[in-house]
Amino acid sequence: MKRLARTGPIVVTGAAGFIGFHVALRLLHLGVEVIGVDNFTSYYDPRLKEARFARLCAESGFTPMRIDLADAARVQLLFSEVRPSNFVHLAAQAGVRHSLVDPHAYVQSNIVAFLNVLEGCRHFGVSHLVYASSSSVYGSNRTIPFSEHHGADHPVSLYAATKRSNEFMAHSYSHLFGLPVTGLRFFTVYGPWGRPDMAVYMFTRAIIEGNPIEVANAGRVWRDFTYIDDIAEGVVRALAAPPRPDPHWDPCTADPATSSAPYRVYNIGNDRPEEINRLISIIETALGSRALRVDVPLPPGDVLETRADVSDLRKAVGFAPTTRLEDGVQRFVEWYRDFHGTDAAASIWQQTLMHVEATV
Repeated sequence: MKRLARTGPIVVTGAAGFIGFHVALRLLHLGVEVIGVDNFTSYYDPRLKEARFARLCAESGFTPMRIDLADAARVQLLFSEVRPSNFVHLAAQAGVRHSLVDPHAYVQSNIVAFLNVLEGCRHFGVSHLVYASSSSVYGSNRTIPFSEHHGADHPVSLYAATKRSNEFMAHSYSHLFGLPVTGLRFFTVYGPWGRPDMAVYMFTRAIIEGNPIEVANAGRVWRDFTYIDDIAEGVVRALAAPPRPDPHWDPCTADPATSSAPYRVYNIGNDRPEEINRLISIIETALGSRALRVDVPLPPGDVLETRADVSDLRKAVGFAPTTRLEDGVQRFVEWYRDFHGTDAAASIWQQTLMHVEATV
């Protein structure tokens, strides 16, 4: 892996979130000084985020900061105080289904906040901005596997639309101001310290508690499940490989994956879609218990299949995810039992569950 070129600390936003936590931890273990930023939104219980933050604060080189990135003045102050060499923007309002309930939160967290980050990177000389996009941007695209070289202009959820907007905004700043920017389209991330509203977490909890699980389309849905350690490694490697303008880019046959600006977008996925029915079977095996299933229609905004073409990522950074679903689920189940085995953790989980059920 290439070494990170830096003259100052690296900011990781969303550091109390699932992916941000793991990326910050990976950077800290590489000896990097990390400024972890989060505003602890209540999409799910902030106490789970507090537990992640507490884990990071136990590491040498970590500085926590609680900031609402939609506050332009506060973001400018962050940049002026920290003077980051590189910036990893993973903070966002997540969740496809929740965007049907609270669309305004997505504009504030995913559009306004990202503009403030771009402005800070522009004015304070950040060497490389890496930000989270999503596999959801492919929307109505039915060309499998999903490739960065394909179109992604028909999102089927507001969440996806905000993430695609981030890609457009990033390109404009890269083109206008020469800012090296890399977008990463994550594919169905799971693993220890995960989000309680994601399938692996929800199914595991329900099976342990003897509650039914809702299975969309009789389980005939495929997802490119990607283990969190692979995601964190991909982010760090991408950060160490800032893009350069593509000298062969032709505006007459514009390739959406590259640009005449220092801009790139990469898929990060396992490149091996798994049927939800198989996921449930793997969780059942890991738990030694059977699931109680309730069939439901495919929710609005969801798609039947995702699969990542990761050839560009592998070529650019020499890495692509490889963790098998069986191995990743086993590690998640071990973490789940350990974390939720204490009274304090059980209390966190009950509050989290109540909030998720009230908002999904």
